[in-house]
Amino acid sequence: MSKNITLIPARKTIGNAVQEEEKPKLRVAAYCRVSTDSDEQATSYETQKEHYTAFIQNNPDWKLAGIFADDGISGCNTKKRDEFNRMINECLAGNIDMIVTKSISRFARNTLDCLKFIRLLKEKNIPVFFEKENINTMDTKGEVLLTIMASLAQQESQSLSQNVKLGLQYRYQNGQVQVNHNRFLGYTKDEDGHLIIEPAEAEIVKRIYREYLQGSSLKQIGDGLEADGILTAAGNRKWRPEALKKILQNEKYIGDALLQKTYTVDFLTKKRVKNNGIVPQYYVTDNHEAIIPRDLFMRVQEEMQRRANLHSGKDRKKRVYSSKYALSSIVYCSKCGDIFRRIVWNNRGKHSVVWRCVTRIESGPNACDADTIQETELQEAVVKAINSILARKSTAIGVLQENIEEVLKQENSPAKDIDSQLEELQKQLLQKANKNEQYDSLVEQIYKLREEKQKLLSDKAEMEGIKQSIYNMKAFLNSQMTDIEEFNEELVRRLVEKVTVYDDRFEVELKSKLSVDITRSK
Repeated sequence: MSKNITLIPARKTIGNAVQEEEKPKLRVAAYCRVSTDSDEQATSYETQKEHYTAFIQNNPDWKLAGIFADDGISGCNTKKRDEFNRMINECLAGNIDMIVTKSISRFARNTLDCLKFIRLLKEKNIPVFFEKENINTMDTKGEVLLTIMASLAQQESQSLSQNVKLGLQYRYQNGQVQVNHNRFLGYTKDEDGHLIIEPAEAEIVKRIYREYLQGSSLKQIGDGLEADGILTAAGNRKWRPEALKKILQNEKYIGDALLQKTYTVDFLTKKRVKNNGIVPQYYVTDNHEAIIPRDLFMRVQEEMQRRANLHSGKDRKKRVYSSKYALSSIVYCSKCGDIFRRIVWNNRGKHSVVWRCVTRIESGPNACDADTIQETELQEAVVKAINSILARKSTAIGVLQENIEEVLKQENSPAKDIDSQLEELQKQLLQKANKNEQYDSLVEQIYKLREEKQKLLSDKAEMEGIKQSIYNMKAFLNSQMTDIEEFNEELVRRLVEKVTVYDDRFEVELKSKLSVDITRSK
């Protein structure tokens, strides 16, 4: 018996629509995207929306399922494209049967993302139609063509990224500084786009620098700003230590600008990392008006280093800087060189506050047998030291004047003309870079000169700090007509540099390089 074979052609179902006697209309959505926030691109955005509304409504077999449009969002990945992600979710929920879009580069410039979403949609029988390339992803050759086109789109994105980098490099080499001033405390921009000082905010910046040099911690500074109702540059009430640290380290407050602090490591993810010498940096001096004097800025950087590298004791153990109290981190043991720490004792309900050598606390009396000091005794010694200076005011002022003259002599010491050398080396570096010649030796010379310049600036800042401390002490002595009656935290932060505890005395060193010995009473 011969077999009778009848061919039954495939009935291809497109989208989520169920085949009924009356063929339903496909629910078609359009996806639009523009890459920037410029007026020209915004017009393109509106044009695309109008185009696809008419394009879908003019097809009798289609009905509009929505226009999904991301305006001013990068196409290199889909993470920040809210409308794109909402459209995909609508497809997976069964509310869209087909997507139309202008081109592959509008849909995705990342091959991996492009294929991932198209395959996800194909599993649901949802095609994507790319108008420019005339590709329907449900066609037999669709994915082959799509892979090729998506790869080209990724290359286009890479090329665009490279062009942007070259443009930035050109601007950097010409010292053209671009700063987002919207969240930049202390500055705004004029009509020409140049940075100008915002007076009220500049006073906040000055306060932060001043309080830090007076010994306050980042947390203390933040707490004070919050207590006074002062908002951050972003309009937040909370001042975080990390944000304050950035303000204290930002060279733009002295009128300079370090360009290319970070760089993009992946043009697809746009991930940026700190530039630790991987790509060139450019330092522009006197780019705009300064809020903070250069020497004061350098003193802050030195103080940061000092606090971060606080070591004490015979074994030079690293200690955590504290400025909770005026005497924190400035009281030292004469026997082992370690710092004293404030401790609250509660012995059978009896409350007392003492200061103890950290070596003795951690390792016991065999390591260091320094005495435990009552806080009242330590504070009284500091008050006596200040009053001792006041008692011999005229002599002290004469010594201070001599100290100032000594500092001025050191300040006038000849310095190398490093800036002109750096300028000449920079020119040579750019010439070699443009000719693709090796310039490693020039780079080494530049780094050495920059280190030398940094040291000179640090030395100058140190001298300026000492000079300022001497002036402050002179002003205090001239204005203070009576003895200090009680321990004053603010005054101690301003005047006292260090207190060393001996068995029979306290040595109190003031920031003006004056020192006083106060006998201990036992």
